[in-house]
Amino acid sequence: MKMINNALHDVWPMLTIFLVVIISIRLMYIHNSNEKFVFYKEFFNMLFVIYALLLFELLTKAELNVNSGYNLVPFTEIMRYEIGTQGFYLNVIGNILIFIPFGYFVSTYIKAKKVSHIFLVTLITSFTVEFVQHYIGRSFDVDDILLNVVGAIIGFLLYIAFSAIKKHLPSIFTSTLFYNILCIVLCAVALVYYLSIMGIHLF
Repeated sequence: MKMINNALHDVWPMLTIFLVVIISIRLMYIHNSNEKFVFYKEFFNMLFVIYALLLFELLTKAELNVNSGYNLVPFTEIMRYEIGTQGFYLNVIGNILIFIPFGYFVSTYIKAKKVSHIFLVTLITSFTVEFVQHYIGRSFDVDDILLNVVGAIIGFLLYIAFSAIKKHLPSIFTSTLFYNILCIVLCAVALVYYLSIMGIHLF
């Protein structure tokens, strides 16, 4: 949570401008094309945009190493950290957790049916991240790629689980109205939190 707060503090000016521009363009497109506006779908899309920008911030600027290097031997770095230590939670668990939303968002967008679908997308994405990190003062680590893929697969499994559960829920809990109300509440909470990051406190 602290890492997310720090990332938001760093990117909120750019994020605010970007979101206003994207939302304005999107609303104008919906108006001009007579496309049906569904709040929860638009909210979900904006969540992915925010997540992607925060992921970029975390992976390219946070905790830069003094010297860049590379590790091409699987599990070398993973085995360096003792379970329960800060290094284990930050570098092992952290690399898994930050890609769980990626796996879920992408699975939803591409309507993934097989784990191979999300595996390939994540492998390409994580490899690109590690390649870039090697040239900005961080290291290329094959273990990070493995952990990112594990996180994305967990996200995919959550997507499959939620999709299966959704089929057995009462119709009221799968209606557009319910999703819209839920997302409006989440949007209000997120807005209050975001404003506090900007230094604006409503309460």
